[in-house]
Amino acid sequence: MAAPQIESHSPTSRKLALSFGLIIISAVYALMQNGSGGQSVAVGPTQATPSQSYKTANEALLQTLSQVSGSAPVTTSPAPAPTTNNPAPKTIPVPTHVLKKSAGQYVDGSYTGSPADAYYGAVQVEAVVRNGQLADVKFLQYPNSHSTSVFINQQAMPYLVQEAIQAQNANIDGVSGATFTSQAFVQSLASALVQAKA
Repeated sequence: MAAPQIESHSPTSRKLALSFGLIIISAVYALMQNGSGGQSVAVGPTQATPSQSYKTANEALLQTLSQVSGSAPVTTSPAPAPTTNNPAPKTIPVPTHVLKKSAGQYVDGSYTGSPADAYYGAVQVEAVVRNGQLADVKFLQYPNSHSTSVFINQQAMPYLVQEAIQAQNANIDGVSGATFTSQAFVQSLASALVQAKA
């Protein structure tokens, strides 16, 4: 089918020619698809798939449009294949003898602090570290020879443990009325956490 000859090269005539060419190409492509049932279509001596037929039709349209506008034939080039410059990730072997340190500031485990003098007896604690964090503090010994000491310490010990876990260190405020126990608790816990950082 010959391309229509348009004398004027005004923008309106170019738009009309482009629209007319697109309609023809779309109609030819639709006929090729319907006639072949979506299978390959015979184009000359070789078999072409629908996408190849469309490419051929597109090239014919571009040449027709270049003839209508009087310019040189337009050619299309295939898109360049994407290149990947990503090298394969390297794996670094980790020595098995190295202690595994969690995301926190301490190494997981249980650490016994040194006993500290609390005037009416000694305070000694055990720091329990899980996932790199101070998870619990257990009293191994505390002043319990007098009923007053037992009462005061039973009130103070839960608060001391709670403050240490919140602070994640031994730098805590003491409990009012249990000054000696508080000071001894801080000393024993500090010596336990020194071991946990090693």
